[in-house]
Amino acid sequence: MIIAIDGPAGSGKSSTARAVASKLGITFLDTGAMYRAITLKALRENIAHDDDEKLADLVKNTKLRFSETGSKTLVLMDDEDVTEPIRGEAVTSHVSDYCARDVVRESLVEQQRQISSGRSVVAEGRDIGTAVFPDAQIKIFMCASVKERALRRKRDFDKLGIEKSVDELIKEIEIRDLKDSTRKNSPLCKAEDAIELDTTGMTLEEQIDFIVKKASAFLGTETRNS
Repeated sequence: MIIAIDGPAGSGKSSTARAVASKLGITFLDTGAMYRAITLKALRENIAHDDDEKLADLVKNTKLRFSETGSKTLVLMDDEDVTEPIRGEAVTSHVSDYCARDVVRESLVEQQRQISSGRSVVAEGRDIGTAVFPDAQIKIFMCASVKERALRRKRDFDKLGIEKSVDELIKEIEIRDLKDSTRKNSPLCKAEDAIELDTTGMTLEEQIDFIVKKASAFLGTETRNS
């Protein structure tokens, strides 16, 4: 079973997907973290987002994996723990530019499909249900108001000691939404068969319960039909 969770930046995809996977006892595939890790490495090596030749070589020679430690999932890039660095301001500001490149997306999508082969996963990202796993059994499109997403981003930045006003974050999110929804390769959009979940005003627990119930209902149907 594949649960695909799509949605714009700040809609709550990662936190919800991670918790859903934990409740169901299946693998959590944080595709956004993979793109962020590649962005971090490219920025460190001063590779421009439109230098496809160098980007292709970088992705090919980068080892990405996840490690579960208690309730936390660590993101490892070339065996370095980059869980926190990939959430920093520089990566957040540039990840849309890097992940839009064909050479990056094609390579990482292939890796994502390999990781998910033969196992049940909860996968999140902006094109999970439309491009990466179009045949996913459960598709959820999470959304929320821009202000709500800005407030969530502010809480994340506060934890990292980064000062940002809500107004600044609203502008950044609007720019990010425009980039993600208008990019040529796998733009952000809701799959026709996806269930829309507006998380504005919802608690994390409510979001988790909604998806877990959908998964339980699907598994129950599969069991009855087997």
